[in-house]
Amino acid sequence: MSQISQTSGPFRLSMPHRILLSALIIFTIVGVAIYPFTKGILYLARHAHPHALDTVVFQRLSLPIKLHLLAAVAAVALGAALMVVRKGKTFHRFAGWTWVGLVSLVAGSSIFITALNPGHWSLLHLFTGWTLIMLPLAVFAAKRRNLVRHRRTMMGLFYGGFVINGFIALMPGRTLWHLFFG
Repeated sequence: MSQISQTSGPFRLSMPHRILLSALIIFTIVGVAIYPFTKGILYLARHAHPHALDTVVFQRLSLPIKLHLLAAVAAVALGAALMVVRKGKTFHRFAGWTWVGLVSLVAGSSIFITALNPGHWSLLHLFTGWTLIMLPLAVFAAKRRNLVRHRRTMMGLFYGGFVINGFIALMPGRTLWHLFFG
């Protein structure tokens, strides 16, 4: 027998370990990116005053930011509902298409948001490109009945796109911070 036939296949991590490793990598990258601003972030966090939505701040936002924020909140709520309902039924399909539209609006509107890096896109716009590529691929996977790929891609978009970006958006000093804590 040859040596090749005696070796096992490539090492593969289980899904929970892959998610944990991905989260660790992402939080490390974000941590390194925000490290220079830690002092200011901690100062704002210590002086936070949680409150209802500040409508004055919301009214001053540009249209792309308003659309982005409202569509993101709706997509998070609908996405959470989609995680718990039975899959493949009429509600799942209708709500899924609605979620795809909301996520497309979130990603599309983010193209016009350049406040973080005035006049230019920031590193956060990499999530926009990723979303605009992966969202149609997830839909195609469902159409082709590749439900494992569809589920993984949609869950990745939901958790990666909304949980991680939500964490970044709620950092002290950002617009979302001022809407609820500033």
